[in-house]
Order: sequence, then structure tokens, then C-alpha cells
Amino acid sequence: MKRMTKGKFVPVLLTAALGIGLVACGGDDSSTSTEAPASSEAPASSDAPMETDAPMATDAPAEGATLANFTAWADLPAEAGGLDASPVVDCAPADGPLKAAWVYVGPTNDGGWTQAHDEARLAVQEHFGDAIETTYKENVPEGPQVAQTVEDLIADGNTVIFGTSFGFQDQIMEVAAAHPEVCFEFATGYKSAANVSQFYGAAEDTDFLAGMAAGAASKTGKLGYLASFPIPEVVRGANAWTLGAQVSNPDATVKVVWLNTWFDPAAERKAAEALIAEGVDALGQKGIDSPSTGDAALAAGVPWSGYNRDQSENYGAVWLTATSYHWDVYEIPRIQQILDHAWVAGDYYGNIADGFVNLGKFGELVSADTQAAIEAKMAELSAAPGSEFTGPIMDNTGKEALAAGVTHTHGELMGMQYLVAGIDGEIPAS
Repeated sequence: MKRMTKGKFVPVLLTAALGIGLVACGGDDSSTSTEAPASSEAPASSDAPMETDAPMATDAPAEGATLANFTAWADLPAEAGGLDASPVVDCAPADGPLKAAWVYVGPTNDGGWTQAHDEARLAVQEHFGDAIETTYKENVPEGPQVAQTVEDLIADGNTVIFGTSFGFQDQIMEVAAAHPEVCFEFATGYKSAANVSQFYGAAEDTDFLAGMAAGAASKTGKLGYLASFPIPEVVRGANAWTLGAQVSNPDATVKVVWLNTWFDPAAERKAAEALIAEGVDALGQKGIDSPSTGDAALAAGVPWSGYNRDQSENYGAVWLTATSYHWDVYEIPRIQQILDHAWVAGDYYGNIADGFVNLGKFGELVSADTQAAIEAKMAELSAAPGSEFTGPIMDNTGKEALAAGVTHTHGELMGMQYLVAGIDGEIPAS
């Protein structure tokens, strides 16, 4: 994630050309593990991840297998981050376990973004056992401190670094240039280097499905949506959720509130309560790292679709479903490639089909008919990611955003900067 402020939207403009996605997500706490420890205990409003009904592809492919949805930089055009070559970077140790480190912008028990990342780290540790030693740094502020944190991790012998917040990107690229022998895996950025890979996935597809559940649950057709920053990843999430709600209720409207923060539980809950006071009767969120929106929803008895991970265990009375990330779907095979001395840098954009994004369990408010409709649409999106953005689509100013029968290209999705008809709100000026 990137804590964006006014005047700092250059990366957003670049993504329109590069076609590579952005996302969300002090202190310098860390933990090291050579065994698979128990999952971090989340705050009162969050719990260990729940098994979803849909399948998850968490096993690494066989040695030498190709990772679905991954393209080496040399196989991409220059405007999409392509490089002249994608050399093998051998960051495996000569002996002993591979040391890999994750760098987090928030706490590992935030109930959302960082917790989902750390659950993937634990899955990596469990999968590889004694062959790997994992560690993490949490609550790392975006900015200059990132570079020193990563340098310290490399000095400690870590030869694989996972960056998990968009605002870390510039510092990661700086350190990567100084350490060509280290493999860097970066979640949500757009910059490329021979030893820096980018990874994320089609959360807009599952956001659309969650919106279908919210639209069906709303009795008034007035829905509310909490969004972090107006970067393309969050914008297309808001649009997808709204389009999904309108499948269930064509007259549905969605009021979007921009919080300009990734993780501020108090502000998130206050904004959700304000939306409820205005009369919305279903809530969603994007780029918001805690489940505080769900706390407000639970207190008011308002249906809620979450984000980042399954929270059905804690919000049964109001829970609908949620976009959930399974970062280990990517990380396990990539670690295997390192151990096989076959790692090359490139870009990965996972989807429903490979298990990178999925839905959390359906709550009791989601009727059997709605579940069936969502599952049918999920099958369509699994076969054709991004196809929910097929015209005709109008923006919320009355202009045609997409002509009938036309589907947005991947690059257009990655640079999306309009709001669909039915959204009450606007994209803040940069």
C-alpha cells in the first residue's frame, strides 16, 4: 500500500501505461521462525482464517513447472515493465536453510491486509519446513526507514525479501540495485528490475461477487463503501462492487467515502457509523486493513462484506462474504523456484482460477438463490477475469466509459480513474 497525499499521484498515472496493478495494503518489531508457529492472534474483532467453500491452490507445482499467470520481464513489452533479459538470479544459499524476510506496513494481527500476508508466510514456513527460515518486520513506516530495515535484513543473511506495501517500492528498488544477488518480491508495485518481481491479482472479480451479495441484502438499495486512497486498484474495486450490487438490485446506489488511510480502526468505524446514520443498509470496503467497518455493522445490525480475509467466524449476524487473498499461492512456488536455482524476475497477476483470490464463506444473510447466482458468476469470472467490465458502462457523470460489447484491457483496468453510474461520490483531485 501507499500512503498517498495530494500531489503524489504520479505512480497512478504511470499504471495506465504500464498495465501493472497497485494496491494496499513506525516500529521495527520482528519474528523469526524455522517451524510453522501458530497463527498470530488477531484483535477481538478478528480471528484465525476460516476455510472457504471454494478450492484453494496452495500446493507448489512440481519441480520445473510453470507458474500460472506469471510472465518474465523479458516476455513483456517495455511499456509494461519489460526488460531485455530475465536472467536467473541464484539467491539460494550454498548450504543451510534459505532465509526469507517479509516487510509489513502494519501489525500482524490487524485482522486484514498484514495478517493475510503473515498467514501466507506461515504457510510458506510450514510447506518447506527446515529448508527455510522466515522472519518479518512489522509496523514499518513507508518512507526512508524501509531501506534501512531491508539492509538490516540482508545483513542478517536474508537473500529473499518480500515487500508488501506500495509505499515501500522506491526504497525496495534502491536497495535491490545495490544487492543484485538478492531476490526481491514486491506486492502491488509496477517497477521492474532483473532481481525484482511484482505480484498481485484480480481482486476486482471477487469484489464484484461480494457486491452481488450486498446488493441482494440491501432492502433500500442505499449502500455504503469505505475506500482507502483513490488509486486505480481501489477505484476499480469500488466500481466492481457497485456493478455487482446492481446485478442484484439495478436501482442500487453506493455512497463512497475516501478515508485516505490504510489502517486507522477508529476512523474506519466512525466513517461506517456515519454512513449508517445516513441510511445505508449494507456496507463494503476496499483497501481498508481492519475489520472495524464490520464492528460498526454488527452494532447496527447492517449487512457487511469484508475485505482481505474471511471474518465469518466473528460477524455471523451481519456477515455476507469477502474478497480474500491467498498470497501463498504465489509465494510457495516462487520459493520452490529459488531452491531449484531457477528464479527469474517478472510480473504475476493471479485470479480466481489459480486460487490467488477467492471469496470468504457466505453468511446466513446470503440466500440460496443469491449464492447460486454468485457461484455462476464466479465460474464466468474464473474463465474470463475482468469480464465484469464489459460495456455498456456509464460513469457517474453521465459519460460513456465503455461502449457496448467492449471489455476493458488489462492496462485500462490497471489505470482506472472513473466511477461508474450509481456511485455517489467523486475521485479526489490529485
